[in-house]
Amino acid sequence: MKKIIAIIFSLMFLNGIAHAGMGVSFMAGQFSTDGSEKEKSGDKGPETNSKSIKETFYGASIYFEGTGDNGVTIGVDYVPLALELGSGSRTDTTSDSNESTDDSGTYKASADVEHLITLYTNIPMGSGDTYGLLGVHYAEVTTSETLPNSTYGDKEVFGAQVGFGMKRGNLKYELSYSDFESISLSSTSGSSTVSADADALTFKIAYGF
Repeated sequence: MKKIIAIIFSLMFLNGIAHAGMGVSFMAGQFSTDGSEKEKSGDKGPETNSKSIKETFYGASIYFEGTGDNGVTIGVDYVPLALELGSGSRTDTTSDSNESTDDSGTYKASADVEHLITLYTNIPMGSGDTYGLLGVHYAEVTTSETLPNSTYGDKEVFGAQVGFGMKRGNLKYELSYSDFESISLSSTSGSSTVSADADALTFKIAYGF
């Protein structure tokens, strides 16, 4: 976090900051996640279960930004609340009494995006109030699960953001698309791995002070 803040101030200094401020924003959008779980052993050998999830989310953020003499804005946005990527469950039964490991039971798991930080820039388009949006995300993907024999850990991820917006007085309206890098998590027992790839479409209303 300290490194990101240092980068922000450096970029503002190089941009010849003319105005600095902070604000709050409210957002709504949809995560689209494609995931798969690969079990290393089973009744019929290795097994892969795949699932695609679309999850609507709502959230809020705080931001700090500066605008240069050329009209380019550079800022950092922080979402203090967790955003749910998705959740699911399934029930397995062990039909082979010779298996060394009993993996029967109900499997429940969910994943959240936490501590989402975005380093962004607003680039004026034409002579109006519209601008292009480019950003880089940093976040932690945290898991919560109920598994018979193991658990999964958490993962830091990065992502890219592109969009456009319009500024009217103290208000900004933005529509953006974000693509996060793929992640892979291994269970503590080593019996399975989970892979996932997520992207998001977000509409945001921001108010600057």
